[in-house]
This record gives sequence, structure tokens and C-alpha cells, in this order.
Amino acid sequence: MQKKLIALAVAGLASGIASAQTNVTMYGVLDLAYAYSSGNAGRNGLGIKIPGTNTFSGITGVGAGNRLGFKGEEALGNGLKAVFTLEYGLDPDLNCGIGTCGLNARQQFVGLASNYGTVALGRQYAPGFNATANNDALDASDFGIQSSLSAINGMTITPNSPARFNNAITYTSPDLSGFKASAIYSFGETRDASGGYNDKQVSTTDNGKYGLGLNYANGPINFDAVWQSRTNVVVPTAAPPYQLAGTGKSINEWYVGGSYDFKIVKAFASYQALDNNNNVRRYGGIDSSDLWTVGLTAPIGRGTLGLSYGRLTTDRNYASDGVSWGAGTQYTYPLSKRTSLYAAYSYFSNNNNVLLPGQAIAIPGIVGATGESNYALGTGITHSF
Repeated sequence: MQKKLIALAVAGLASGIASAQTNVTMYGVLDLAYAYSSGNAGRNGLGIKIPGTNTFSGITGVGAGNRLGFKGEEALGNGLKAVFTLEYGLDPDLNCGIGTCGLNARQQFVGLASNYGTVALGRQYAPGFNATANNDALDASDFGIQSSLSAINGMTITPNSPARFNNAITYTSPDLSGFKASAIYSFGETRDASGGYNDKQVSTTDNGKYGLGLNYANGPINFDAVWQSRTNVVVPTAAPPYQLAGTGKSINEWYVGGSYDFKIVKAFASYQALDNNNNVRRYGGIDSSDLWTVGLTAPIGRGTLGLSYGRLTTDRNYASDGVSWGAGTQYTYPLSKRTSLYAAYSYFSNNNNVLLPGQAIAIPGIVGATGESNYALGTGITHSF
């Protein structure tokens, strides 16, 4: 009898635990493509032109970043619930998975959600990530114009990894008649170059980041406004003074973008700017820059055709302005709700004052250079689950 009572008690306890378990969903994206790229490699130190680069290869994450993720929630009562997301990058082309080939987590956070909004802790998207993805006619793919130009310029308002902040706390408001606000703060906690802390020289607030975003989505209209800042920017060193002199000021960015769906076509536009308050003449970098894009999408058959153009101007107080511009097109054809084929083309050009290593097309590698142009053409398949 005693054994039966114990067994019943254990079964009841297990049942109670099972009913309180988190509702977990596994999801992911697999994207593989083949692309051909060609570009001029510029000139060497003697002014002699370097032969161009032509590459044909298999690549991954062109139309969408490859990932494997887990997300879930648990009801805690009175409208409160716990939420979490664990999402990791993959590279099927190189047989790289979680923890290999230098792949990092895309997102890792846990938080609480209610009717008043969501507060979360961990590695998360800054407002600029979703804003730029919302307003890109080429779906923020690797062929995307805004994606490439913002990445080469070192902007954090981009649909790329710089818009994911580590060690961050976020707040996301509920939807209020189409309006949604978001905020993020990332604690810098900068270590010196040897991997340790020196409280007298390296502040735990160095290289902190914050961002504010506002989105309005209602019917055919989408609008985003974003402000992001990197505060007290320093470069850590292994020996005293543990950080480079002349650094330690902010890099500020802002962005406005939107789209309007006319049914026949959907129009996109964005403008963003960066202002670096650090001594860039001594340590390199960009004083300020601005980037604008325009684009259109239109239904063609069962698929969608997108067109985009963008122009990046980089300003240095001690040099002439560098100008890079790009144009591209992409056609996406859905085979089902989860599987689609795509083909895309992008072209970039740099003037002779571009002082960066060169505007690089992200697919499949660096083929751009100062005063030169390059292009890429590719096709692939995306499957989400």
C-alpha cells in the first residue's frame, strides 16, 4: 500500500511539472545559392593596375541568414509570461554548425512579457535591425544595397550583425493602434587587450550602446525612425594607459525609412546618417557619413520583382568626400509558404576618394577597390521551418 501511495504521489508530481513546462518551438532557415562575381582590384603602390577578380562559387545565407532557433513562453498568471529565444548561425556550404567556423549566436535572451510590453536580457536586435529590414526592396539580402553600403561604412543601423547588441536590456511596447516603440541598452564592460579589467584605466561603461526606435505599421503604410549611439568609444590595449588617447567620445546614428503599398507597386525609401565625435584623423575612421536608398517591388506572376538604388557619402575633415553607389534587382518566386527560389544582381561603384579598403559585395568575397566597380549575379533557394 505504501509503495502504491508513493507511486501515485510521484506520478501526480510529474504531471504537475509537465503541465507547467514551457511551450517550446524549434525553427530555422536554410539558404544556399551559387553566385558569380567580378570586380577590379584597384592599383598597387606604384600605380599599376591589379588584375581583376572573377569568382564562381557556392555560398550560403544570401537570401536569408541560415539559422537554427528555439523560442518559447510560459504562462505565469495574471497576464504575465516568461519568454526566451536561442538562435544560432549555420553555414551548410562549409559544413559549419553551432560553435564551429567562428559562428556566433544570432540571439540569446530571456525576459518577461505582459500587456504592458516585454522586457528582456541578453544578446538582442537593436531597433535599427528591424527598421532597415522593413524598408528594403531587396529583402535585406546579401544582394541588398542598403545592407552592403551600411556594413562597409561601419554603421550599426543595418540588417547585419553590428545591429545585434550583447549584454543588453530591452523594452518593447505593445502595439498601440499601429504604433510600437522599442529601446535597448548594451553594457560595454570593456576589457583591456589582455582580457582583464583595470578599473583605474578601463571603465566598465566604455563602448556601451543604446538605441531608440519607433515603428508605425497600418494598412499600406510602414514607417520607422531610429536613434542609436555608441558611447565612450575606446580601443583597449594590453599595457598602460590601457586605452588609446584621444578616443572615448560617442558615435551617433539616426535613420528614417518607410514604405507605401500601392498594390500595383510598393515604394520604399530611407535616409540615415552617422556622426563620429572621435579623433579620426589620428586613429582612422569616418568623421561623418550619410546613406540614402530608394526602391520598388511589384508582383510579376506568382513572384515579386524588386529594384533598389543607394548612395553612400563619407566625409573626412582632412580629405575629399568618398562616394559609393549601388543598384540591384532581385526576383523571388514562392514554391510554397516555406520554400522559394530567387535570382539577384547587384552592382557597386566607388569614386577615387573612397579611403576604405573598398566597397565589397558580400557575395562571395571582396572584389571592390577605390576608384573601381564590381558586380555579382546569383541564384538560390530558401526554405524556412
